[in-house]
Amino acid sequence: MNNDLFGFEINVWADAAARLGLIVGLMTVVVMGLIYGERKIIARFQQRLGPTRTGPAGLLQSVADALKLVAKEDVRPRSADPWVFELAPYFVFVPIFLMFVAIPFALRWEIRVLELGLFYVLAVSSVNIVGWVMAGWGSDNRYAMLGALRAAAQAISYELPLVMSLISVGIVADSFNLTEIVRSQGQVPNIVWQPLPFFLFFVAILAELNRTPFDIPVGESEVVGGPFVEYSGIRWSMFFLAEYAALFILALLGAAVFLGGWAWPLGEEWGLGWQLVLTALKAGALIFAVFWVRVTMPRLRIDQLMAFSWKVLLPISFVQVLANGLVLVYEPPQHIANILLAAVSGAGLLLVVWIMNHSVGKPRPRPVLSPRAATAPTATRSEAAR
Repeated sequence: MNNDLFGFEINVWADAAARLGLIVGLMTVVVMGLIYGERKIIARFQQRLGPTRTGPAGLLQSVADALKLVAKEDVRPRSADPWVFELAPYFVFVPIFLMFVAIPFALRWEIRVLELGLFYVLAVSSVNIVGWVMAGWGSDNRYAMLGALRAAAQAISYELPLVMSLISVGIVADSFNLTEIVRSQGQVPNIVWQPLPFFLFFVAILAELNRTPFDIPVGESEVVGGPFVEYSGIRWSMFFLAEYAALFILALLGAAVFLGGWAWPLGEEWGLGWQLVLTALKAGALIFAVFWVRVTMPRLRIDQLMAFSWKVLLPISFVQVLANGLVLVYEPPQHIANILLAAVSGAGLLLVVWIMNHSVGKPRPRPVLSPRAATAPTATRSEAAR
């Protein structure tokens, strides 16, 4: 039995090995490039230089960091659970790479075409939270466990708006095949008709990646580094690699679902080279936006983070799915349906912006002191001790 790989007929086992090698090789190079790019971009925002010493313009800094991490001693706490501690990085690392299977890069350039590719990506992406909990529990460290609990609560809270935002697009495209969703955007990308789901998706991936302002699980000032605080060397680098690999894959997913992927503009007319350029530019724009948010926004409190998801994003995402279903059930003409979808989604986005602005601009209430407490002299520390 043979399979087709980029137009060549090869054995199924050789096909599987070749696709696996493509994934691992591409992700290794991309992650090293993303690490270097983020350091340079953030340095530019903060009026610094970033890496400059290792290689020309610091290009070999990621290679030097990788060699350092591989050479470092692999230390495990004496009281850690050996099996849970050792397996946790794989439960974080492997699901991220499995997401790659259904992501389209260009026409007929994907690992596998899946009819339910959107559901597959969402299902696989939620598995890595098991690895975070395993890392916190297996480390036998209270800070690691607190970080793992925070990561689990955050992932569950923001997974729901993420799912609902992508389902909204799948309903409109009448397919959960990612290739078909991209093809349906040959004229106009989904972000024009569905701006609210795009906003929900972007916020949710920031939370899924534990990126600022949703970096509470790894907040150094509170939990010293999160669930992997006890890991070192190559095992710590697996968590780091998984984060940047997930950033790249989710950026590719956002480019395919909301920005037209390889199809818009003129993707099918201009051929493979232009399609790859379109995919890279759109994914790069989303990655740059993630870096930009990191250097411009402060970290949220845990109550603010949870309330934003359960009280704002989740109800509005359900309303968006309901509105999309109602519009399509009554089957109006295509141009009328598009206008209705854009109007409902735009109104929802304006509502979210108003809620955020109102919450940030609202003055915090101060405790009201009774007249006696306000006029009473403040006791000194020695008097209070007595």
